[in-house]
Amino acid sequence: MFDVLVVGGGHAGVEAAHACHRLGLKCGLITHKKNTIGQMSCNPAIGGLGKSHIVKEIDAMGGIMAQATDMSGIQFRTLNTRKGPAVQALRAQCDRYLYKQSIQSIINNSNIEVMEGEVTDLIVEKDKVMGVITDSLGAIEAKKTILTTGTFLNGILYTGDEKKSGGRVGDKPSIPLSQKLYDLKLPMGRLKTGTPARIKMSSLNLGVMEEQPGDSPTPFMSSLQEKHPHPTQLSCYITRTTPATKKIIEENLHLSAMYSGQISGIGPRYCPSIEDKVFKFKDKETHQVFIEPEGINVDLVYPNGISSSLPKQTQERFIRTITGLENCEIDEFGYAVEYDFIDPRNLNDTLETKFFNNFYLAGQINGTTGYEEAAAQGLMAGVNACKSLLKEKPFVLERHESYIGVLINDLISHGVTEPYRMFTSRAEHRLMLSQDTARERLTIKANDIGLINQKDFKSFKKEEQEYQGFKKLLDKKKLSKPFEGTTALEVLKRTDVSTAKLKQAIGEELASHPQIERAIIDQRYSGYIKKQLREIETNKKHFSTRIPTGLDYSLIPGLSNEIQEKLSNLRPPSIGVAAQLEGVTPASINLLRIYLRKQPNQNVEKETG
Repeated sequence: MFDVLVVGGGHAGVEAAHACHRLGLKCGLITHKKNTIGQMSCNPAIGGLGKSHIVKEIDAMGGIMAQATDMSGIQFRTLNTRKGPAVQALRAQCDRYLYKQSIQSIINNSNIEVMEGEVTDLIVEKDKVMGVITDSLGAIEAKKTILTTGTFLNGILYTGDEKKSGGRVGDKPSIPLSQKLYDLKLPMGRLKTGTPARIKMSSLNLGVMEEQPGDSPTPFMSSLQEKHPHPTQLSCYITRTTPATKKIIEENLHLSAMYSGQISGIGPRYCPSIEDKVFKFKDKETHQVFIEPEGINVDLVYPNGISSSLPKQTQERFIRTITGLENCEIDEFGYAVEYDFIDPRNLNDTLETKFFNNFYLAGQINGTTGYEEAAAQGLMAGVNACKSLLKEKPFVLERHESYIGVLINDLISHGVTEPYRMFTSRAEHRLMLSQDTARERLTIKANDIGLINQKDFKSFKKEEQEYQGFKKLLDKKKLSKPFEGTTALEVLKRTDVSTAKLKQAIGEELASHPQIERAIIDQRYSGYIKKQLREIETNKKHFSTRIPTGLDYSLIPGLSNEIQEKLSNLRPPSIGVAAQLEGVTPASINLLRIYLRKQPNQNVEKETG
């Protein structure tokens, strides 16, 4: 019997299994095919806006996604560089084969037992899941089971009117397991996602496109001291569709699987198909397309931005109207995939289900989209399954501590009406959650529960001690004109002075310290961080404030009609409950709190239990 059995070898599954390995428990991982463990089913890229924050948080807690990214990344670019550090994000284009190889190497060098087979049923005793039934290995018993099935639950692939079963091209779906979940009366629904055609790079005219090189020097996704050398770095390219592209798609929209009515599932709003773009943004004549290499020794590109479920002939016609793709050779056509998911509002904050004990869900089965969101859930499900077995306190991250905390809280509180994707705007305390502060926020917490390799933790502690020592040196350094009377540490707070002038003022020795950039950012944002910490403490108090039963929400200035209607219908008893409702924003909660505070005749009480 396994302590923990993980079903699925995707991004959620490998993080869940590896977390169990780090915590020293006996873990099994079952997947359809061993050689697809760590497969990047869609775009071969990790990170990006709101997503690199998650990857670096996983890395700060000993996870493996960032390490595999550094071992396979063929282009690294920092996005949002014109904005503040809190919302800047590193994105890595990866070699699809090298990424999968890197993940498999890490998993194979652990004590995880990897098995090949299809899970067709669950072993259920009363309200407990005690393992699984497989097609080829029979019954596999486990004290805890984590389901990470991705898009494979009753997955169907659509290209025009062509329809076939599958979780992705070349892989069969999990139909018996999906039926079992329906038989257990679990709250389920259908979602969809999609992918574009794959095109031979050698057939493209790159000369008419805008070249997009990576950062120099090449950054790293992982913060570990021992760096994995990067493979060869490549450029990406930017091109655009044309009015001819739009015309072809408009004329054939009725043939798209999504618009013909074949698909009932809702797709991701923030990663729309090219049909969606043409239909919803009729005023736009062209759309941007990112040409992204699939790997170093692979003659394929991923044309990011033209995901489609149109018939193959139509895809070929419109793709050849795109600038630089006129004579392209298509290796594989795009398709949409529709799949089952379970309503995540039926999960606890540990990702254990409310309906069965010992049963955890992670990844796209919970209604999310994206490798990073899946990996984060896998990590947390794996940790909490182990913590439960060890009779230890659950490991739950709060919204102000991490994007992972925001992600899980959003899922279990609000549920999903479309595939969930992380954005920095979802975090109300994002100034505290920069991608560069993940280690200082989470590594000590993770080490306290046994997740961190001690060699890595020692290097982290050494780096932190060096930083604190450097700050003391800055605080001792007294400056001359024009900053006379201040210390080097104090002057770093000045936002009206350029970074170059600050470095000149504090002297070459301090200005050349490897952690000077961190010190500048810390000092410049220290006032804002203190303010947010005060807000967090205030929120803890105010969230217990009760809302009068008959409150007329239309009287609250600034509250949108949509939120007025939602609050009037649901009548939340307290600020805390109101804040958890889907669509009720932090700004709305602030308006509600201010209004209640100004009502002297309202009986505003505190919850007592």
